Amino acid sequence: MADLFLKQAKQYSEGRPSYPRELFDFIASTTHTHDLAWDVGTGNGQAAASLAGIFKNVIATDTSLKQLEFAPKLPNVRYQCTPPVMSMAELEHDIAAQASVDLVTIAQAVHYFDLPNFYRQVKWILKSPNGVIAAWCYTSPEVNDNFDSVFLKFYNIDAGPYWHPARKLVDDKYKGINFPFEPVDGFDHTGPFEFKLERLMSLEEFFTYLRSWSAYQTAREKGIELLRDDVREEFKRAWTEDGIDHKVVKFPVHLRVGKVGNLAKTV
Repeated sequence: MADLFLKQAKQYSEGRPSYPRELFDFIASTTHTHDLAWDVGTGNGQAAASLAGIFKNVIATDTSLKQLEFAPKLPNVRYQCTPPVMSMAELEHDIAAQASVDLVTIAQAVHYFDLPNFYRQVKWILKSPNGVIAAWCYTSPEVNDNFDSVFLKFYNIDAGPYWHPARKLVDDKYKGINFPFEPVDGFDHTGPFEFKLERLMSLEEFFTYLRSWSAYQTAREKGIELLRDDVREEFKRAWTEDGIDHKVVKFPVHLRVGKVGNLAKTV
């Protein structure tokens, strides 16, 4: 996972949209206390920064030191570079003690994880029975019908061969992801719950977002430039047809949320 985003950490920090406040308000409403949150696969700290406004303390970890260099420095957020796989002893030493965390979050990353091992750690570290895990992804951006058709052709045909197989879980809106947790209080299922994030972007900013893709990097490593001149021109024609330079780009967000319940007792 770390290698997929190593070379475009700057583009990732500049091009990725910020998650909506209502997403974090909803997640926080499912937790009984707001003492400690662990943001796993934090990248450039987008989710961690929002959690810091709600939780007393946040631990934000990532396997990419380069990504962490672009994370905002906040007094109640501790960033840490971790190995792809941690032992339970390392988890306790480097992250937190058993049954001490209120919330574990994973933004746009859990589809890359070794889920059986990760879920064992989640059940161990979350408070029982009401510790909460929240994992979300966002799918293809939406601008308007004409531009979206150009984008989808680029996404599926041009970039398609270079996506990691795990990307299919994102395309499926996390519906098919293994999620062995109980519904949180007040809900009879674990999602996906849907939200929408929005960002005002210029075309160049949209290109920066495209360059932050793992598929874009993978293609470049194979000597393929996905944003060729003709592709950029096709995007430009679709973007500028209404004469508006900056457009609101909408990204659908799909959230899975659950609590450990009595599951933690079996770990």
